[in-house]
Amino acid sequence: MKPKVKPRQILLSKRANVFYLEHVRVVQKDNRIVYLTDTGEDVERYFNIPERNTAFVLLGKGTSITDAAARRMAESNVLVGFCGSGGSPLLSTVDHVFLTPKSEYRPTEYMQAWVKAWFDESTRLDMAKSLLRKRVDWTMESWDANRELLQKGIRIDDRLARSFCAQIEAAGDTQSLLLAEARWAKALYARLANGTGMDGFVREEGKGARESQEDVANGFIDHGNYIAYGYAAVVLNGLGISFSLPLLHGKTRRGALVFDVADLVKDAYVMPLAFLMAEQGRTQQEFRTELIELCQGKEILDKVFTFVAGLVG
Repeated sequence: MKPKVKPRQILLSKRANVFYLEHVRVVQKDNRIVYLTDTGEDVERYFNIPERNTAFVLLGKGTSITDAAARRMAESNVLVGFCGSGGSPLLSTVDHVFLTPKSEYRPTEYMQAWVKAWFDESTRLDMAKSLLRKRVDWTMESWDANRELLQKGIRIDDRLARSFCAQIEAAGDTQSLLLAEARWAKALYARLANGTGMDGFVREEGKGARESQEDVANGFIDHGNYIAYGYAAVVLNGLGISFSLPLLHGKTRRGALVFDVADLVKDAYVMPLAFLMAEQGRTQQEFRTELIELCQGKEILDKVFTFVAGLVG
């Protein structure tokens, strides 16, 4: 009898699917991963999850997963995160990290190079500066190509970008970089809020209210951030780099490197879409779908893989 040949997995950087599920059971059925919805009907309805073309799965309220399904997802290198309603907060562990597949054949070259660079303070600072410069580049590129932002007169002027880049170059330690980053983020929020008529916007993470457009925008940013965390976690896990070796965020937080990498996606894509869709009165589901499709169209996984690997390549 010929040995059974498993179908080849798609490279992590090329995978197309991201799932957020609520009130379902994820099981293995007939050599496939499926989720079962509770519709109240006599006939159970199953929907396929193409795990070999899936980057990560967020399991929200009322979900469960069997050990067989979890094992098959791990074999296909799919990250799984348990989260609250709407995709936030992420609850798989105390930190914003995922249940990562484990294998004795994980790649080691990127982790070894990262550790070597991380313990050299000067090199680590240079890597953090490269990360922030890339954030500026991607944010400028994304905002300049966004017709809705341009129609509302929302743009990042060259003076702001040059000022932030100058502060990056002049920074002599991580704290200086964090202060510069905070000023950059504040300026981005101000431009988006003013351009969408939310002059009173204040960033309140995890507030969960929906009483105003500002509340809705805050909620969308929360949900978008967790999707960005998913993309970042897929990249780091795929390269075999520990989440515990950050460049900017707190070194005592186990998932801090996920935050660093996710910010590449947050500034460029999450924030603009959150404000625009909050102004339009769109739903959380519509926002998540739009963001995932946007990230797929921009080939975010591939771009982030290439950049992170290049930091130590």
